[in-house]
Amino acid sequence: MQSDKGYSAQVIALICGLIVIVLMLLTLTSTDWLLSAGWRQGLFSHCIAVNAPTPLPFNVPDNGPDCYPTREVGYIRVAAALCIVTLVTDIVATLLTGLGLRSKDQRTKYKFYRVAVYVMLLALLSLLIALIVYPVCFAAELNLGNRTVWEFGWAYGVGWGAGIFLFGAVVLLLCNKESEEIYYKERKVTSTA
Repeated sequence: MQSDKGYSAQVIALICGLIVIVLMLLTLTSTDWLLSAGWRQGLFSHCIAVNAPTPLPFNVPDNGPDCYPTREVGYIRVAAALCIVTLVTDIVATLLTGLGLRSKDQRTKYKFYRVAVYVMLLALLSLLIALIVYPVCFAAELNLGNRTVWEFGWAYGVGWGAGIFLFGAVVLLLCNKESEEIYYKERKVTSTA
């Protein structure tokens, strides 16, 4: 039987995966990715404050203070799609990690962890691409912004936090994968003797 110390890395990876789910839900639902003088932009909507100076950024019509569907811009859609991919793949990887923890068979446990690592790597890659594409493409359209001061909001920072937790989960599963292999090989050798 594997010691409790061997399971601690997978348990922490599972907790990291759960934290990423919460952080990605916050990131996806917020309108605070990009902020400037009465303007907030998220991945799915933008909001105009009551006393927002005009003209509005990106030549958006002034329909009054409220939230509206986001602009039809490719990089926002790509970032949103990649963040959704991150959320879905992290849910799958966290589920696989949980199934690996629950499994009693070492071969099955190892397979769950190995697939979870690959799926978490896909989630991490998707998130990193989204977090890099968004500001780079925004900088390209900055001259349409009609504002001099822009800030990335807390939701964008939460996305980076999710990336850190995803990276931690991947490292924990990768580091403990070797000890799983060693344990399984030792058990196999001793059982044939």
